[in-house]
Amino acid sequence: MLNNKSKKIILVAFLAYLPISTMAWGLLGHRVVGEIAESYLKRRTSREIKEILGNETLAMASNWGDFIKSEPAYKYLDNWHYINLKSGISPDELKAYLAQDTVTDVYTRIQFLSKELRDKSLSQDKKQMYLRLLIHFVGDIHQPMHAAHPDDLGGGRFQVTWFGQPTNLHRVWDSDMVEDQKLSYTEYARAINFIDNTRLKQLQGQGLSEWVTESYVISEKIYANVKPGDKLSYRYTYDYIGIANDQMLKGGIHLASLLNDIFK
Repeated sequence: MLNNKSKKIILVAFLAYLPISTMAWGLLGHRVVGEIAESYLKRRTSREIKEILGNETLAMASNWGDFIKSEPAYKYLDNWHYINLKSGISPDELKAYLAQDTVTDVYTRIQFLSKELRDKSLSQDKKQMYLRLLIHFVGDIHQPMHAAHPDDLGGGRFQVTWFGQPTNLHRVWDSDMVEDQKLSYTEYARAINFIDNTRLKQLQGQGLSEWVTESYVISEKIYANVKPGDKLSYRYTYDYIGIANDQMLKGGIHLASLLNDIFK
């Protein structure tokens, strides 16, 4: 029989391990990105998407890429969710790397899925799968810790506490901060979906390499301002929730722009 102390040690270790395999943006964040994207779709794009997804909205389709992780047949998709980038890369160096990137990662897979969805002869089942994955992966790449360091699994092994509970830096950004806002995905989308026309056009004109670069730059700042074991709570939310919100907003706008281009 285990004594109470042993049980506590095992429980803490178990809780610390769980977030390593957590979902980018969590259910809520991905749905916020999808909901925002809906508001920037062109009519033709919306019609094309309805032909593929039926009555399934972008918000509801957005988490399919995580739901299927429990199915062994989709294990090959695991490294499609992120891009491994070491510390100290300049934006220019990163863009040069991406121009020659042939690794299976979120950057090359978004390119692959976008190209496939432009193929008019693609079967309906593949269109559905690829569209769901694309929606998810565009959300993923806007979560900064999905363009982070490989040695700690994008912050998954970077242990901190969140309001006294064991977690890790990846999960803080996936879900802890966002879910602590206590909003539904529709409420959250309405709360942050405000942007002036100048910035909207600027974001709509950005390419995939710029999305990756911006996420990486943010992840470097995140790493620079926290240490393993730090106790995170209200102050961390105050300092970073605006950045998380902006990334979800950009994710929605970028997703809509990409889909409008694919289905034009």
